[in-house]
Amino acid sequence: MILGISVALIAVVVDQLTKFWILGFLGVNAYEPFGNYFNIVRTWNTGVSFSMLNNYGNAGAWILSALAVIIVIMLLMWLRKEENRLTQIALGLIMGGAVGNVIDRVRFGAVFDFLDFHVGEWHWPAFNAADSCICIGAAIIIAQAIFDRVYKKGEK
Repeated sequence: MILGISVALIAVVVDQLTKFWILGFLGVNAYEPFGNYFNIVRTWNTGVSFSMLNNYGNAGAWILSALAVIIVIMLLMWLRKEENRLTQIALGLIMGGAVGNVIDRVRFGAVFDFLDFHVGEWHWPAFNAADSCICIGAAIIIAQAIFDRVYKKGEK
């Protein structure tokens, strides 16, 4: 459990420090290009992934924050029983990312996103370090489930 909590704390610190640094870096500018495929932008997401549920204002921020806290509590219960170290790390990444975004919702009423990757006119939705932690953690858990199933199937 200590491993997962440690990873979660590191994820929160990295997320909040990068947001603080980028907000200071951008100043009044809302856009800073870096090469042909990457920009740093200032966007505020009041919804969830890819700006879904973006039209609910402050109530949405509080509802989404409450939902994230409930999910983190459920993940903590899972973490308490989890013996696999990789799963502990993945759960820590997801929890840390969720908490990092909740901090934004409580402080600003929205999540600060700033990483903007693009190819030509096609842009991936802007995201932040917390979003990256959540995606990486989820990908680890999904990959583990797939590989565990394949491995167990091969044992028969």
